[in-house]
Amino acid sequence: MESRKKMISAKGNKQIQMGIIPGHFATNHSHINHYVDLNSIKTSFRMARETAKMIAVKYNMAQIDTIICLEGTETLGAYVAQELADSSMASVNSGKDIDILTPEINSNGQMIFRDDAQKKIWNKQILLLISSASTGWSIERFARCLDYYSGKLVGACALFSAIDEIIGIKVDSIFTEEDIPDYHTYAASECPMCKSKQKIDALVNAFGYSKL
Repeated sequence: MESRKKMISAKGNKQIQMGIIPGHFATNHSHINHYVDLNSIKTSFRMARETAKMIAVKYNMAQIDTIICLEGTETLGAYVAQELADSSMASVNSGKDIDILTPEINSNGQMIFRDDAQKKIWNKQILLLISSASTGWSIERFARCLDYYSGKLVGACALFSAIDEIIGIKVDSIFTEEDIPDYHTYAASECPMCKSKQKIDALVNAFGYSKL
């Protein structure tokens, strides 16, 4: 499977790369015909730093109090906060402190924030960072969580997104479907690869894949 992997560079910065592997993959809520490998962006400090610069430009004029990091984007979130708060940048966040949080997932699969973290959410301006958005399900779930804690979502940014918006929320991204022209996502019950008896290559999530 790894032999099929191809690297794609981001438009505007060739130092930022994602890997794609064609095949038949299952997530916890859909089937996809390409595995999108974003782990290098999340684990390489150089690539995370370059990616943060691209993200920060999108939100320089938005007041941001807290960055919420989903799907292993905490390192990236720290660099984005650094870029936004850089006093040498023309940003409304210049010189301020920006909190970085990751929600807890409880036994019912709900996103929650403990009491001592809620003050960083309540009535705060929130930027969401997420690894990938193929259907927007995770962003929608987070929006419901944020509404419960009275936070205001001012931006949602994915490293890769196959959607432009979800429930009225604009989704910015570094990579899009244009970078993978034949990328498709399907509900499991409607997957043409399943209907044609094509074997699933791996189970995938934001942290990687497990071959079957």
